[in-house]
Amino acid sequence: MRAENFALRHNLPLIRVEEAFLRGLRPGRSGEAPLGLVIDHSGIYFDARHPSDLETLLRHNPLDDSALLNRARAVMARMQRNHISKFSATDPNLPAPEPGYVLVIDQTQNDASIAGAMANKSHFIEMLATARADHPNARILVKTHPETRHGYRAGHFTAETLRSFDANTHLVDTNHSPWVLLDGAIAVYTVSSTMGFEAILAGHRPVTFGAPFYAGWGLTDDRLGPIARRGRTLSRAQLAAAALILYPKWYDPHHDRLCEIEDVLGHLEARARAWREDRGGYTAFGMSQWKRPHLRRFFKGPIRFTNGPVDPSTTPRPMVWAARDETDTAAIRVEDGLIRSNGLGAKLIPPLSLICDDLGIHYDPSRPSRLEALITEATPLPEALRARVEDLIQLIRKRGITKYGLSSPITPALPPRDDRLRVLVVGQVSDDASIRYTAGDIRSDLALIEAARVRFPEACLIYKPHPDVVAGLRKGGTDAAKWADHIVTKGSPAKLLDAVDRVMNISSTFGFEALLRGVPITAAVTTFHAGWGDQ
Repeated sequence: MRAENFALRHNLPLIRVEEAFLRGLRPGRSGEAPLGLVIDHSGIYFDARHPSDLETLLRHNPLDDSALLNRARAVMARMQRNHISKFSATDPNLPAPEPGYVLVIDQTQNDASIAGAMANKSHFIEMLATARADHPNARILVKTHPETRHGYRAGHFTAETLRSFDANTHLVDTNHSPWVLLDGAIAVYTVSSTMGFEAILAGHRPVTFGAPFYAGWGLTDDRLGPIARRGRTLSRAQLAAAALILYPKWYDPHHDRLCEIEDVLGHLEARARAWREDRGGYTAFGMSQWKRPHLRRFFKGPIRFTNGPVDPSTTPRPMVWAARDETDTAAIRVEDGLIRSNGLGAKLIPPLSLICDDLGIHYDPSRPSRLEALITEATPLPEALRARVEDLIQLIRKRGITKYGLSSPITPALPPRDDRLRVLVVGQVSDDASIRYTAGDIRSDLALIEAARVRFPEACLIYKPHPDVVAGLRKGGTDAAKWADHIVTKGSPAKLLDAVDRVMNISSTFGFEALLRGVPITAAVTTFHAGWGDQ
């Protein structure tokens, strides 16, 4: 108000700033900075007493660009699929209420969005009474605002007031995902909550008792009556395009720059996943001492380290380094990621990524793994996710990114090309867990080279021992001169893959890197990247 009065007295333009519709994990009173802002030169979206830039967009922008609307549909789908909302620190795995209820959305008392929507406390009482009158026999669930649940500000309803209302009306003050609650609702009632906007995105036609920005466009049942300035009929995608893409300014905290909403979604998906998975903490065993500080950086919840196996029936959330899991414990198995680091783990260079598998581990074909389940569930890929994957593959290829980031020249240099097929035979560490767990007759570099010569008798065989073996850090390697035409001791995997026609390996992730670059592979055993099509 002070800024408004100053601008009015001095006849100055006024710019109003507010948080965007995807804020982050927690409310602002938690101290967490927002990931987006709206910068409005004519009003502000939650104050229907005056036009805003968002209202102008919704009234006058054609909102008919197919690319824009496809983006909006993809954004809506990602929000629902990954349970991203204004406050995304929610638990999608909480048991959902029995479906078939009416959802009434509470807000905090004296919030500016209530007065701006030309409503007051009495409208909340009217909303609840109307929901009961419209659905006399239904269960009514009243959803508490996150700030009320965290104790920051009071809401309009409490469990006691609802008990006095009737026995079939209940308060929901749990940490459910809004999308889960919306999925089970038969009707949604709101005054001016942002969750009413999310209800529209979820396919509902919410009943409104105020004039929020999303009312008056044919997507809501507006009990206060029509809003004079708004008479246009919009689709869900048009509303989302204006409110989520055109109106806000989104911020990328990793690169300190403005960005698009898709970048914010990627950031929020990762943060929400980490919060949901880690907040309960872990009990970790089979972890080398040098890895423990790095593991604490990865997992945001508390980690208790122990040296021996644990009883999963009495230990919360056990976690084990996969290669040291010899007990078949029902634990989360941890392993280096497929893009690991700029250097070798055997030299104690910490990983930049980890795999966490609650079913098995990707290199053990004797039982299912979470990776296997994800590949199965993601077939076919949604179009937006397919585009994201293709962009990632192109980035990996363009930057020459591989598991260990090795970029040294090929040493010794490859012989000149002739008309023979060039087959790269990839060596592994002899005691590697991926070989120990893998069933098959070929379990050593020597056996692999012999098999490659039998399979490709006329080819130019290029043998590359594992970098850990070349560095003298692990056991493995062999005298391959009898079978191989050329032995490479050092060299960028990306450069090698550009120079060969095929790769033959046991279970090395080198095979996966070959597939990313379109190089066919012959896998001697069943690996995580085998069995999904022509290789």
